[in-house]
Amino acid sequence: MASNPDPKLDSLLDKKLAALSNLVARCLPALHSDSFAGELIMGLRALVPIDDASVLYYARGDLPKLVYRESPESRSESNMERFLAGAFLLDPFYQAAAENRRFGVFPLKELAPERFRDSEYYHSWYRNCGFSDECGFLIEIGKDAFVNVALGRIQQRRFSQAQLRILRSLRSAVEELCRQHWTSESGSGVGIRKHLHLALDDFGSSLLTERETQVINLVLHGHSTKSVAHRLGISVETVKLHRKHAYAKLEVSSQAELFYLFLDSLMSANDYRGGDTLVSYLAKPERHS
Repeated sequence: MASNPDPKLDSLLDKKLAALSNLVARCLPALHSDSFAGELIMGLRALVPIDDASVLYYARGDLPKLVYRESPESRSESNMERFLAGAFLLDPFYQAAAENRRFGVFPLKELAPERFRDSEYYHSWYRNCGFSDECGFLIEIGKDAFVNVALGRIQQRRFSQAQLRILRSLRSAVEELCRQHWTSESGSGVGIRKHLHLALDDFGSSLLTERETQVINLVLHGHSTKSVAHRLGISVETVKLHRKHAYAKLEVSSQAELFYLFLDSLMSANDYRGGDTLVSYLAKPERHS
């Protein structure tokens, strides 16, 4: 015997289908135009509550291109400039796509390292975004290019499991729309991001031992002392000792100072082609005035 239909459930389903239809209808005419990303966000907002959003396009080898951004007062221009210039290397969403080739719909907690909210990347950059939660579409666009559609919640609100299910159910449609929009774009081929990865890997190597450099690299990525120990196969106490020695050699006393030293040296490196950015950074005359 057939069960009686639930009018409330049917009404909710109708609304979601209408919102999905509206998402596609908004985006199709905007393909290959500057309005596409904004139309995509508006369509997603009709399905899931979104407080803030941005869309970043990572062309092959290039620095990220900010193609859409909503700008609450809590997010400064200098903060975003710092992210685009190099802090993105430490972004869990970027690392998932660029380094681990993970694509799909992910809440931050699935990608962030252990104790991410204790990391200096979180305190010095991420927290300034004003987010209490973030969810992102990571979409592969051809070879070595991808898009991050970043959706944020503020005021201690998080994405619910039901909302995540809705976003994941939209994955195929959003992916195809984005691929159609960006498929004709290509990077410069210069490989700037590759150089920045080398800069991060080599940061401090002119002053530190190989193990100290490894520890500092993982600390910059937001890993806790315990996580660093696990990844390197050494004890927690040994990690603490390496970090103490590295901080002394770099003349920093905290993760905050380490983070800004990395960013400052990276942003001051002109035409970087390899090696430790600290070599040229520490040699600048103004450093000794």
